[in-house]
Amino acid sequence: MSGLAPTARVVGVLALLTVQEAARRRVIRSLVVLTAVLLGLSAWGFSKLAGVESDAGALTSGEARIVASQVLNLVMFGLSLIAALGTTFLAGPTLSGEVESGQALAVLARPVHRSAVLLGKWLGLVLFGGGFIALAGLAQLVVVWTTVGYWPPRPVTGLLLLAAQTTVLLTLGLLLSTVISPMASGIVAVGLFGATWIAGVLGGVGEAFGPESVARVGAVSRMLLPTDGLWRGAMHAFQDASTLAQFGGPAVEGGFPFLSPSGLTLTYLAYAALWVAVVLGLAGLVFSRRDL
Repeated sequence: MSGLAPTARVVGVLALLTVQEAARRRVIRSLVVLTAVLLGLSAWGFSKLAGVESDAGALTSGEARIVASQVLNLVMFGLSLIAALGTTFLAGPTLSGEVESGQALAVLARPVHRSAVLLGKWLGLVLFGGGFIALAGLAQLVVVWTTVGYWPPRPVTGLLLLAAQTTVLLTLGLLLSTVISPMASGIVAVGLFGATWIAGVLGGVGEAFGPESVARVGAVSRMLLPTDGLWRGAMHAFQDASTLAQFGGPAVEGGFPFLSPSGLTLTYLAYAALWVAVVLGLAGLVFSRRDL
């Protein structure tokens, strides 16, 4: 027990230092610019939504809410993509970059366990990624509220799931950074993120139209990398509760990529947490055996 307190302090200090270091990197400027562009475009788009007319005339308030919830899911996917790009390219230099530059030796020369260093940096990245999702996501929700008057039914749940998606991806990036270069780890992680999303879309098409083998692609991909599963849970939290009642057939069965038929189960959430723990443990094992 006596050794836990110093280790916890080391982890906390390294987490804060990682947050400060991440805030100073040039990647942050790109994140801010991309987020500002996304918010500006979405504000313009949602402001035009009120004037959209259907064949029967102007959209009713219920129709506008349904359309707004679907467009919100589209915009939130853009936000999740920005977070994916930012966090993975921040996670890469966190270990691999410091090892290559020799900065890691300055820390590990002290009586500090490598596992504490890894955990501290991981925690710092999680805080940074979660903070970005909270601020940018809340700003986007305010934009939608002020332009079309739509507020999602479970915004906190949706943002938490997006933060969990970011955590999954940065954990993967951290593992990759222990074995390959920082740039390569970011490219591979983002590539897997995109491939998993595409596999999820294909799985939804398979569930809606068949065959079963195509539907199985989405289920398997969500187990191998839980980012798409968490994203679908976030979509369900953001979309209007009456949306599913307005759609039928293939759309409800998963054939529409920005419509989530159901929320996530506690079993899947527990699996995602276990996935993060296992991948983080693998990263710690590889880092502990790596020559510095």
